[in-house]
Amino acid sequence: MRRSAMAVVAAISSAGLLLAGCSKADEGGDDDGNTKAAGANAATKEVVNASTKKGGTVTYAMADAPESFDPGNTYYGFIYNFSRLYARPLMTFKPAPGEKGNELVPDLAEAAGTPSNGGKTWTYKLRKGVKYEDGTEVTSKDVKYAVERSNFARDVLSLGPNYFQQLLEDKSKYKGPYKDKSEKGLSSIETPDDQTIVFNLKQAFTDFDYLVSAPQTAPVPQAKDTGVDYTKKVVSSGSYKFASYDEGKQVTLERNPEWSADTDPLRKQYPDKIVLTLGVNQATIDNDVMSGATLVDLAGRGVDTQTQADLVNDKEKMASTDNALGGRLIYTAINTKVKPFDNVECRKAVQYAINKVSAQTAMGGPIRGDVASTVLPTDIPGYEKFDLYATKDNKGDVAKAKEHLKACGQEKIKTSISARSDRQSEVDAATTIVADLKKVGIDATIKQYPSSKYFSDYAGVPNFTKKQNIGLIMMQWGADWPTGYGFLQQIVHGKAIGQSGNTNLSQLNDPAVNKLLDDAIGNTDEAARNKAYAEVDKKVMEQAVIVPLTYFKVLLYRSPYATNLVSTSAFSGEYDYLNIGTTKK
Repeated sequence: MRRSAMAVVAAISSAGLLLAGCSKADEGGDDDGNTKAAGANAATKEVVNASTKKGGTVTYAMADAPESFDPGNTYYGFIYNFSRLYARPLMTFKPAPGEKGNELVPDLAEAAGTPSNGGKTWTYKLRKGVKYEDGTEVTSKDVKYAVERSNFARDVLSLGPNYFQQLLEDKSKYKGPYKDKSEKGLSSIETPDDQTIVFNLKQAFTDFDYLVSAPQTAPVPQAKDTGVDYTKKVVSSGSYKFASYDEGKQVTLERNPEWSADTDPLRKQYPDKIVLTLGVNQATIDNDVMSGATLVDLAGRGVDTQTQADLVNDKEKMASTDNALGGRLIYTAINTKVKPFDNVECRKAVQYAINKVSAQTAMGGPIRGDVASTVLPTDIPGYEKFDLYATKDNKGDVAKAKEHLKACGQEKIKTSISARSDRQSEVDAATTIVADLKKVGIDATIKQYPSSKYFSDYAGVPNFTKKQNIGLIMMQWGADWPTGYGFLQQIVHGKAIGQSGNTNLSQLNDPAVNKLLDDAIGNTDEAARNKAYAEVDKKVMEQAVIVPLTYFKVLLYRSPYATNLVSTSAFSGEYDYLNIGTTKK
């Protein structure tokens, strides 16, 4: 079981961190540098094809495009992972396999935060000598500015979480750096010197070391900030910098000559450059990863269903796959602001109507996750097994669904269900749900939107979903960090609701749920916190605002040319992108 942030922070050795948890040396390969398969799930247990070889190009591909490369304006986990190549947060996760990857380690900070004032004040010391790509030195003021722009300028940068906005003491009603031109900025973040940053919170927050592992704490020099366009030329504080940016098509990173291993025990700067190609068909990505033409699928969603069918019937190919949990849930959010789903009885009708086995099958079957009945996944602390809407064999109950629909005062409902157009398995699952709902009198139409705009323009915009009568929203959610709070807060707390980039898609604002979360995060008793998170889970399910479908498992194929591959729980079973290299000549 995961422990609290303060307990898991480990001392870092610049020589040994990359291979932490690795029990296997280089896997070996043929004359072309094609590595031998290490065995199924090997990267969940050890570093596969560990190598210190430098040079070459590491290639990534993605079916759509990220919402943003700006570390302060993103909420996709794969960009949290990828952005560490060019943006250093205060803390981060150890590049290690499986559960070992959940261990927090200092990154831009010298050490874990020092709490004081009963856990309401957190102080960090920055490493000395860290430089941007232009040779100027990173300061604590740059970290402060990064938090201010990402959390207090939500009209400009709305795509990331708003934890800091909720937590920081703000008596001056700070409007963000684009409106407030004073040099002082937010008073609750202090920078007494260039290496010290102090966060003053409204309440005690035991997970704060986890929170500052988010890319929102990666430094941004105010003079170089271009607002929403910063995504096109992020100023690097990491081991790689942007060499080219062709929006929606390709991004190239090259080595940052100002990066120094002396100030960074984590990054190794193995490849000469990193190339990400966007808008590639998922089946093509799968084939290219298997052949070695592409090393990594950036989104880390795993292979598509057609590729999966080919893999599971081939023992040799399966030896190059990793099938792992990663604190993720596939679910359908029920929008409480779209009638008649403001009535809990109508929401319960949906709960009983859905055949979860059909949805599971559409998403790839049991290899892609067990049928779910709770909001918390099985691998997140606080999880307790229960099922408030149990049906025989998880295949739905038409009679009970109609019973609740009648109690809601409805016989027929017309609504819409949204899904991401570039995620075929998500669309397929939505299709099975539409068929299930039709049997009980709910007529749902699928509306598809691209991942890159799903939260900024469509499903994450409450005004849009209300106007479009989108009562049901397909969603996949992974923990921001591996605690019950890190999973639950941004999808069920009322204060997480935003007008754009919203992830509380049900728009649940239950005072009892909010209070449980607020009280738990200040409690130093880990067992008590976990008990509270289990109670939150049950209360959310009583409200019937989320239909859990599966506890998602990723199925990744390891490229034969990639080195230093670890499937990490910290990034939902994705490979850790920090030090991937290549054997390609």
